[in-house]
Amino acid sequence: MNTRPHAQNTQNSRTDTQNSRTPEPPQAGSTRAPEPPAATHIPAPHTAGPAGTAASPGPGPLGLDRATGSPGPGPLDLDRATGSPGADLVRVPELLEATRAYAVRILGGLDDRPVAQAPVRPRPVPLPESGTGLAGAMEAFARRWEPGFSGSAGPRYLGFVTGGATPAALAGDWLTSVLDQNPTSALDSRAPDLEREAVAWLRELFGLPAEHEGAFVSGATMSNLAGLAIAREWVGESRGVSVAEEGVAALGPVPVLSGSPHSSIGKALSVLGLGRSAIRYVDVLPGREAVDVDKLAGELDRLDGAPAIVVANAGTVNTVDFDDLRAVAALRERYPFWLHVDAAFGAFAALSPGHAHLVAGLAGADSVCVDLHKWLNVPYDSAVQFTRRRDLQARVFQNAAAYLGPLGPDPDFVHLTPENSRRLRALPAWFTLAAYGREGHAEVVRRDIALAAELGERIGAMPAYRLLAPVRLNVVCFTLAGSPSPERVGEVVRAVTDSGEAFLTPTVYAGVPALRAAFSNWRTTEADVDRVAKALRAAAPRS
Repeated sequence: MNTRPHAQNTQNSRTDTQNSRTPEPPQAGSTRAPEPPAATHIPAPHTAGPAGTAASPGPGPLGLDRATGSPGPGPLDLDRATGSPGADLVRVPELLEATRAYAVRILGGLDDRPVAQAPVRPRPVPLPESGTGLAGAMEAFARRWEPGFSGSAGPRYLGFVTGGATPAALAGDWLTSVLDQNPTSALDSRAPDLEREAVAWLRELFGLPAEHEGAFVSGATMSNLAGLAIAREWVGESRGVSVAEEGVAALGPVPVLSGSPHSSIGKALSVLGLGRSAIRYVDVLPGREAVDVDKLAGELDRLDGAPAIVVANAGTVNTVDFDDLRAVAALRERYPFWLHVDAAFGAFAALSPGHAHLVAGLAGADSVCVDLHKWLNVPYDSAVQFTRRRDLQARVFQNAAAYLGPLGPDPDFVHLTPENSRRLRALPAWFTLAAYGREGHAEVVRRDIALAAELGERIGAMPAYRLLAPVRLNVVCFTLAGSPSPERVGEVVRAVTDSGEAFLTPTVYAGVPALRAAFSNWRTTEADVDRVAKALRAAAPRS
């Protein structure tokens, strides 16, 4: 049985649970949703009413009348109050089934939903004195908020680098809320062990060695911050200072060398007290965003043996360019530095045989950042950080409290990330990896790469546009053929957005105002490329 979260045509997209013990995931591009049970039939999501309009009584998107009061104290022993959790508790099966059906309707309508739209902020309403229960809250959400949400889970949201959520990841995310675990300690649950297993699977997926241990964090920004915090402690260790104990003032300036660092690197350095000005920009190769390794060696040589941090890139945002990781790592034979690799989405090149060479040398990094709500297609927010120096990681993030127990040789996650309390982000990742395996996710990566190349070819053939860089992986970076001012590029972005067909983000590359189309959603198909190309042709300036 094929268990890949694959994209084909829009037919036969319903799961046939009667003919298969293990349901197949819905196919990408599907616009057909299973019919909800008659008892919980849900009308199509409401269109937006006037700003600030109050929710109407009676059946709403859940197909349920509002609760008019609790039938009496339930297991939570709550007061008899209209809209109390106790009133909803006794109807949980009915309410959740209706919520499921409403969610299915939303997912089934992604193909017709505007991919993005200029937000219009509704007029604020005061906090309700008495609630209306889940049914009333859902009705208010469907009326006032949901119509203005983007179709970012869908196949033509090509702004930033945004994945969707595979069926298995979506199920795992729901169960994450149902089980409501705080996986920081091994005192009460096996949840931390599930996170360790998910980290081990991801380590294997990206070809990292066993000494790279990791933890889940909220996104690439926090993953970079964690990696650089460990790097800061390593620099301190090299200078005979424990930054974790004595503070960053005892450390002094720390040079951070990089060719094309992501903006989150500066943000992380600001938070860590090293400062954005710590970044020393190293020359890149001509016409590239990849660092010139010879120039990097020269910058390290000028440090005269002082320890430094090098931030290498495995996939830049504009053109998905890759530093030569093996060559950069080889410089450690001559110079003392911590090698942090920002591989937020570029790490997934390891799953494509034709592109795996781009991340050759990733295993030599001291710390690695990988975002998961991008190309792993798990819901926001989710990322993982890896490092070889778990001892330094625990030194930085340890939380000393008697009720948490000793640090020990295998620290709990409370001692490994900035958060003491956090969601079990590992569960959606575990579900999607268990459901579709390496090959299922590799198929998504290979398909997105092929679709990006196809859009690049189509854009290159349009007289109104020109490519600014080769399509190396999954991002198409292009601009107007003539006079690409920020205003004219902005007009194209707005026209595409207003069409409802696609969403692209503006950028600036090599001083030229430009546009980006990033492919990382498991649902995207060739039919979506057709629609994006048509929207771009329609949005092209006439002069």
